[in-house]
Amino acid sequence: MQENKRPQETLKLYRLAPVAALDDPNWGNADNQGEILVRAFSPADARITAAEAELDFTEIDSLPAEGNSTRDASAFRNERLYSVIEEKGSAEGGPRGVVEGTVSVGTIKPTQIS
Repeated sequence: MQENKRPQETLKLYRLAPVAALDDPNWGNADNQGEILVRAFSPADARITAAEAELDFTEIDSLPAEGNSTRDASAFRNERLYSVIEEKGSAEGGPRGVVEGTVSVGTIKPTQIS
């Protein structure tokens, strides 16, 4: 039986840029982190790559419980907040991940019960 082989995927550079106005209500659940440049396989993977750079509930001693990730709620994954633009140039010479810009780990904020 012949094995199905996928063509080798190559990494590309993608810029994630905020598109919503600063007073847009969609920012109410997320911080505007400015533009970042990521090395990823596709525009969708660029959103996931940026979200993976944020702090997640599963990485700290916090609720929700194990197995519940907050990455799906990342602003980078919201097309109303961020656009993804493929950049010209080579993405060779590095791993998948954030290349330029700062992704805050302060995306999870503590709350206090009064």
